[in-house]
Amino acid sequence: MNLNEKLSILEAVLFACGEPVEIKKLAKVCSVSKDTAIDLIKILNDRYDSNKSALQVMKLDDCCQLCTREEYAEYIRSVMESKRSTPLSNAALEVLTIVAYNQPVTKSFVENIRGVDSSSIINSLVEKELLIEAGRLDVPGKPVLFKTTNNFLRCFGLNSLEDLPPLHEDQEDKPLFKGNNLLTKENE
Repeated sequence: MNLNEKLSILEAVLFACGEPVEIKKLAKVCSVSKDTAIDLIKILNDRYDSNKSALQVMKLDDCCQLCTREEYAEYIRSVMESKRSTPLSNAALEVLTIVAYNQPVTKSFVENIRGVDSSSIINSLVEKELLIEAGRLDVPGKPVLFKTTNNFLRCFGLNSLEDLPPLHEDQEDKPLFKGNNLLTKENE
């Protein structure tokens, strides 16, 4: 493996991980010593500098992370904030309703009720900090459970989930949702 291949592997791993990676793991994946891995990181940073790249590799204790340079923070922040502040679609509101009234729930539960794939909507709601992972269900595959956040309560002007309006006042013992999984007030 030549130098360019090692640098490409290093860059690909740092990019894909998106979080700090231990230098010893980077050394292992590049089949080099820890000292050589540190040298490779320096070479990669020198290339970023010479190309006036917005990227850099930061050393954090015994780890490294691919990051953007500080001078681009304002541009990134403006895009991230506008993405977070976009209005919720009807589908996103539907998913939030299902989770809020039945939490914690799996993605599969939401999809079963809605009848369509809801992965991207759930991911978007997690990104907007309206949903969070709430553990895993103890069944084969251990699917992730989701629940609403305090940010959800704040955004919808609620003090607690008890402040959620009843779905239908006249449907005390009728199903909350129609679909393969019927939930009644009795077996919630």
